[in-house]
Amino acid sequence: MASISETLNDLLTLEGAMCAAVVDSNSGMLLGSAGTGVDLEMAAAGNTEVMRAKLRTMRSLGLNDTIDDMLITLGKQYHILRPMAKSEGVFVYYVLDKNRANLALARRKVQDAEKALAL
Repeated sequence: MASISETLNDLLTLEGAMCAAVVDSNSGMLLGSAGTGVDLEMAAAGNTEVMRAKLRTMRSLGLNDTIDDMLITLGKQYHILRPMAKSEGVFVYYVLDKNRANLALARRKVQDAEKALAL
């Protein structure tokens, strides 16, 4: 099991990684963050709303399922949100430079990080 700091630092080792955070979606607050390029406090609060909206929509549709991850593709960046299966209300937020990052490797890296993270 890895600490928040160890997990975030590991995520930043991937080519094209800019920053990463662990977010409490009940409050929108950062539990930890690393890297640069995005105001992570603002992003944590905003992406908490994205996560809540998707979960509400799934409930409204009667979907009996879980979110593996969400990908937001911008012109220059990828933003990956991955809810923690073992810690309800917490998600990993990962920002990558679209021109330098390998999206498949990034999704795999955040999946592995989520599994290894100890809260």
